[in-house]
Amino acid sequence: MMVVRCAPRIIEVLILTGGHFDKFAFIPRISLTPSSSYLPFRMTRRQFPVRLAYAPTINKSQGQSVKFIGVDLRTPLFSHGQLYVALSRCTSFDRVNVLLPNNELDSTTNIVYPEVLLS
Repeated sequence: MMVVRCAPRIIEVLILTGGHFDKFAFIPRISLTPSSSYLPFRMTRRQFPVRLAYAPTINKSQGQSVKFIGVDLRTPLFSHGQLYVALSRCTSFDRVNVLLPNNELDSTTNIVYPEVLLS
């Protein structure tokens, strides 16, 4: 999921994979009350049921190996060899997820400057 908008009581997200791909969802705050009753008062807190995730840029991931990788190619790559660097970070091919623009079903363009290779 990708966060689209944060409000005080709800988070709007865009679903990026699976059966509900490209649909919007809303994540409300939930109330959590501890089940232990050793305190003389009842405590309740409200929070969003989300987990922190990081998304490094392609350049920052160079030289690292990761177990799972997702590459968002809806915005075109802009530099020589970026697609190779992005796709080669994962330790297994079956753990690579690629998000392509709606008008492209199974392909993208890798930017290669021949003058870089011939120099």
